[in-house]
Amino acid sequence: MGSDRKHSPPVAAPFLPTNRAEMRSRGWEELDVLFISGDAYVDHPSFGTPLLARLLEAEGYRVGILAQPDWRNPEALRGMGRPRLFAAISAGAMDSMVNRYTAAKKVRNDDAYTPGGRAGMRPDRATIAYTAAVKGAFKGLPTVIGGIEASLRRLAHYDYWDDKVRRSVLVDSKADLLLYGMAENALLEVTRRLAAGESIADIHDVRGTACLAKAAPDGAVLLPAYEAVTADLAACNTAFRLAAHETSPFNGKPLAQQHGERWVVVNPPALPLNEQELDRIYALPFVKQPHPAYAEPIPAYEQIKFSITGHRGCFGGCAFCAITHHQGKTIQSRSPESVRTEIDQLTRHPEFRGTVSDVGGPTANMYGLGCGDPAAQAACRRQSCLYPEICPQLRTADQRAVRLLRDLRAHPAVKHLFVASGVRFDLLARQPDYFADLLTHHVGGLLKVAPETVSPKVARIMRKPGPRVFEQFLDSFREESRALARRQAVIPYFISGHPGCTLADMVEVALFLKRHNLRVEQVQEFTPTPGSLATCIWHTGRDPFTDEVVYVPRDARERRLQKALLLWHLPEQQADVREALKKAGRTDLLGELCGDQVAVPASSRQPVRRQPRRKPSR
Repeated sequence: MGSDRKHSPPVAAPFLPTNRAEMRSRGWEELDVLFISGDAYVDHPSFGTPLLARLLEAEGYRVGILAQPDWRNPEALRGMGRPRLFAAISAGAMDSMVNRYTAAKKVRNDDAYTPGGRAGMRPDRATIAYTAAVKGAFKGLPTVIGGIEASLRRLAHYDYWDDKVRRSVLVDSKADLLLYGMAENALLEVTRRLAAGESIADIHDVRGTACLAKAAPDGAVLLPAYEAVTADLAACNTAFRLAAHETSPFNGKPLAQQHGERWVVVNPPALPLNEQELDRIYALPFVKQPHPAYAEPIPAYEQIKFSITGHRGCFGGCAFCAITHHQGKTIQSRSPESVRTEIDQLTRHPEFRGTVSDVGGPTANMYGLGCGDPAAQAACRRQSCLYPEICPQLRTADQRAVRLLRDLRAHPAVKHLFVASGVRFDLLARQPDYFADLLTHHVGGLLKVAPETVSPKVARIMRKPGPRVFEQFLDSFREESRALARRQAVIPYFISGHPGCTLADMVEVALFLKRHNLRVEQVQEFTPTPGSLATCIWHTGRDPFTDEVVYVPRDARERRLQKALLLWHLPEQQADVREALKKAGRTDLLGELCGDQVAVPASSRQPVRRQPRRKPSR
């Protein structure tokens, strides 16, 4: 391992240390790495900080976790002493600004990653605040930042809450190194090199990391400087486009962006983990419970307590989504044996009663899928394997996923096995056995899908398949459900206020919902989160790849009316629905969407394509 002292194998203990007493129970007087997280400590692989800490523990390093420390009090960070190597800092499982504020920029009343769901337990811009606190508590200690907040803010980026372009979080936090993506191998390499005595200032060549340099390295793709991106919308689009072309771990080049007199250098992404590497991570000795110091339930844990992650990554490439930017486009699947072993362990949980709440990932039916041509994958620069059409090289066969589900539901301790993760309905037509098993065995009455819109124009901007594919899926779903004599319904997720979406577009979406007997339970109002294509369009008003001008619904009132149209069936939304129809010039639809018996002159009516009547779903 190259360390300057020999590490004995880790002493068995249920949780990683969170204080001095727990360190001493392991016989430790000093940590090698101190992890700091904006989330409560839940010893579960769905939480990034415990996963990475367990990985270092398995390598023989002494690690501790400070969860949601008081960043205003240096003593709160000194409880376990100064770590020997470095502090690893993360805002948590969500960007701290998304976690704290709504799309309307109002303060949220809760935080799912905090005991009792209490809000306010982490600072705004937590990566910056925690790093400053560590530097104040431990002078000269190397600091490494990571997690989704750091990952998506690694370059100059538009910030919705400041309504301006901000510098790379590496510059603003003054951290020594930034790890982006899932970071397991990057963190291992950095830790080994620091343990071997190398200075963190000399670690500038690790895949999946970003660092500051005095000059751009040879061969790097030069992005417009922070100062140019701040002053010029066209430069902002150019920077996004150039960076997006280098996201492949197989052919991406380093990126370099000047910030004043220094350069932010982003090395190519880490290579995807192979099956053995992923299996090893999920075999680490997670307790699968919150730390016993917590007296209140942690909502995020309650959601995933009896769930299984089968894979990571997503090749959908949706414009508004950050998953691909963080987890990568390559699907990394666990072996069936690894998943089965986790089920075995789950059955020993004191609260397990036979129900596995989810077997999935970012997109459930991408398990086992990937590129069928290694040479094509090595050269590929597509942002999505599904848009504008499904790539002919994509391996979409469902046999591996079907075998996994059939094996798991045959487990003697499993009574119910659900797939609660969303599915890509545009893949299901190529996965008939998976689709049949899903509806027969794994849907608890409701199936989550995410068309996001049924406006062809908006779907193109979102990089989604559009209404025809969704209609075909609905027909197949209802036909199969009737054949099974099951009362099952689709829960569709839609986005309001997305770039490109007008009130007229949303009226058509409302009509589609009404005429297809669909009722939306939740609406995601578009929030411009760092790093996504849709956020770049929101800021610049143009598509960075085509330079097409795109309408952006920034007015708060219009965003409210768009959201109301998706919830047209709720009585409390009717006043806003009426206003929206009037503003869109569609008073001819007041009767259909609002039940108003209003006589409308024939000359003012607009033709609307009627959908065939279908049996209502629940």
